[in-house]
Amino acid sequence: MGGHKQQRRGNVGFEGWDRILSTVESPEPATRNEVTDRDLQLGLHGQRMGFRVRRLHHLLSQRVVDAFAPYGLRPGSLTMMVLISANPGYSQVELSRIGNLDKSAIVTIVDELEKRGLAIRGRSSSDRRRNSLFLTAQGEKLMKEMHQLAMATEQPLRDGLSAAEFDQLFELLEKARALVAVAP
Repeated sequence: MGGHKQQRRGNVGFEGWDRILSTVESPEPATRNEVTDRDLQLGLHGQRMGFRVRRLHHLLSQRVVDAFAPYGLRPGSLTMMVLISANPGYSQVELSRIGNLDKSAIVTIVDELEKRGLAIRGRSSSDRRRNSLFLTAQGEKLMKEMHQLAMATEQPLRDGLSAAEFDQLFELLEKARALVAVAP
């Protein structure tokens, strides 16, 4: 290659970045560090229901993960225990569909629940290829305990909304889910 310098495409040297960045106005460093959720502008995402639901889901999920940390169970374990309890004898595939859960994640969760003595798999009497799932008494007890903790993580919503608003929020969320589920 001799003395010929090879220029990489799409790569601007530091001097180039300094020139580009000098034209961009940015808040003072102290201001940037003090930005809160209240100050954050959502831009076009402010018009998207999915984005707003995901933000709430993220906050609630993090609270649940923190509350469940002492149990050492995977995220989704309570959901599986609740679904198994409410639908004894259903298969993993059926429960994944009901709960909108990833089938491969369910296998891992059910394996762990079974190893801990919280759930059992049984063969279906009508279809030997199908596993039926059941919670053990220990699983039922733990599910109820974890459910109480999960409910406590939602307390800020109960405290900040009236009972009518809270009920309406549940109704609207379910209506929205049903509408999207049947939409082409």
